[in-house]
Amino acid sequence: MKIKVVESVLKANDAVARENRKRLDAAGVLAINLMSAPGSGKTLLLEKTIPALAPRRCAVLVGDLQTTRDAERLGSVATQVTQINTGTGCHLTATQVAEGLDGLELEGMDYLFVENVGNMVCPAAFDLGEHRRVALLSVPEGDDKVAKYPTLFQAADAIVLTKVDLLGVLDYERQRVYEDLSRINTRAPLLELSSKTGQGLEGWLTWVQQQRQRLCPSRSPG
Repeated sequence: MKIKVVESVLKANDAVARENRKRLDAAGVLAINLMSAPGSGKTLLLEKTIPALAPRRCAVLVGDLQTTRDAERLGSVATQVTQINTGTGCHLTATQVAEGLDGLELEGMDYLFVENVGNMVCPAAFDLGEHRRVALLSVPEGDDKVAKYPTLFQAADAIVLTKVDLLGVLDYERQRVYEDLSRINTRAPLLELSSKTGQGLEGWLTWVQQQRQRLCPSRSPG
């Protein structure tokens, strides 16, 4: 019975996700879902990414259990920001994203970034209608997270190792991350960066721009 209930929930979610994707496709908007543990640097990465993509127009849906703090930070750089508070929910759902899209003017937007609730398990199971999934992990979290939370990284289209400016400070075996990824996801690039220093940001920005070119080459060269 529990299995049937879970299947029903996921099927209903997937149906809404397909409608979200159609809506974004019609508007020519590339949607990128950022997933990670709390404190991995999703908000800071977006604070650095969005201005660097100018003049492309970016909207953000921010998922958190409580507060609007991340949305307030991103409001100074993004064209549009909508906060989604989940209360006790550990992830965003396609229905919540659909409601968030209702509050955005998609016409003229180029990118939609979804900053998912900080969690390394639940968000991976729910399609939101995004075009690309990005899984973040940070140096302070330790080098064992790919092996411990494989479902988050298996479905990722790109994996971002953040806070690499701390590699010389903390005991972190970078090679362990590469080895673990070689067993669960070899198609996604691993991008190492530091939002604080700017190291590696160019590679991340190139990847983001390439995804938009592939989605809608006639509308956006970058």
